[in-house]
Amino acid sequence: MPFSIRCAGWFSGRSDAEPVRECFDVSDDGEIMRLAIIGCGYVADYYLRTLPLHPELVVVGICDREPTRMANLAANYPIGRTYVDVAEVCADPEVDLVVNLTNPKDHFEVSLAALRADKHVYSEKPLAMELAQARQLADLANERGLHLASAPCSVLGETAQTVWKALREQKVGRVRLVYAEMDDGLVHQMPYRKWLSMTGTPWPFQDEFEVGCTLEHAGYYTTWLTTFFGPAVSVTAFAAPLIPDKGVAVDVISPDFSVACITFASGVVARLTCGIVGSHDHSLRVFGDEGTLEVPDSWFYGSPVTIRKSLNIMRKRLEGKLVRKVPLVRPVTKFDYRGAQQMDFARGVAELAGAVREGRPSRLATDFSLHNNELVLAVSEAASTAMPYVMTTSFVPPVPMEWAR
Repeated sequence: MPFSIRCAGWFSGRSDAEPVRECFDVSDDGEIMRLAIIGCGYVADYYLRTLPLHPELVVVGICDREPTRMANLAANYPIGRTYVDVAEVCADPEVDLVVNLTNPKDHFEVSLAALRADKHVYSEKPLAMELAQARQLADLANERGLHLASAPCSVLGETAQTVWKALREQKVGRVRLVYAEMDDGLVHQMPYRKWLSMTGTPWPFQDEFEVGCTLEHAGYYTTWLTTFFGPAVSVTAFAAPLIPDKGVAVDVISPDFSVACITFASGVVARLTCGIVGSHDHSLRVFGDEGTLEVPDSWFYGSPVTIRKSLNIMRKRLEGKLVRKVPLVRPVTKFDYRGAQQMDFARGVAELAGAVREGRPSRLATDFSLHNNELVLAVSEAASTAMPYVMTTSFVPPVPMEWAR
């Protein structure tokens, strides 16, 4: 029996070890999206912890190739069903949407199977590890009239939507340049083997190191930049593995540092850095003719937004008067879980479900997700590809969230 995850009051001092069954009940709604989660690893907890904020989402069941990991998740959440394999998920007529939380190298095959079974798909990033595979998924979704979307969904958060509104209102004048930083410090020197999700699943450090920090993290800002400034047209980038030996045996040595200059069709240029070598910095600075929009950390939906006005004289004396805070477009829910971020991971799934229900394009639509997949691949693969890279995909611009217009 499917369960609706609908307890918005979940986040209230609960021990991480405590089961949360009482926060779920059977849904009586007529407009629900029935979903199955494939992949019960580290990130699954973050989706299940934030699903209560979206009562229209109903979990039919979960699937994982490791029975122990799946059983652990089912023991901590009131999961209606556990599936033997992906084929059983795809054959279940109760499932409308597959949430693909598998390892990145498995994203393509799992999403392909789900689309072939006429299921909508929301995939963790990246959509695919190769552009040709991402194109194949996008083409199949379009042919079958299905929705395909990819994480991250942080562009739907209150901070990102506040920045976008300020840009539409030209609060800093014409924008010419953006600095976006996504550096996480020396991760290989941190106690990453001890990092556990709320239900005790270890952080997948080997996968993270093999996939590389650019494919894993650059999307948190490329999705913001493409939403704000439109499609990217070219990328000039550099990427390299500065610390090949991170104390873990890996099959692939991926870049742990990348920097890219991205030119957008609107004329804006952005410099994006991504790495696990430089000190922690998740800041965004948008430079306009009349000032600078600043955000300290894109991983917090409630991260403050400020405007630093330009002034060419007496700057030091008046510096404190040059900065003002921009009110967020709406209050932010506190997400009470362990982790280095405060984000509603399920908001992207809810956005896709809303698009299906309302018969409209998703704000994380197939063409948008494909374009950002290509953009991140262009940066990540800079060490082996000729630069500058000319983008081959585009997308129809999304619209702001209703509460941010």
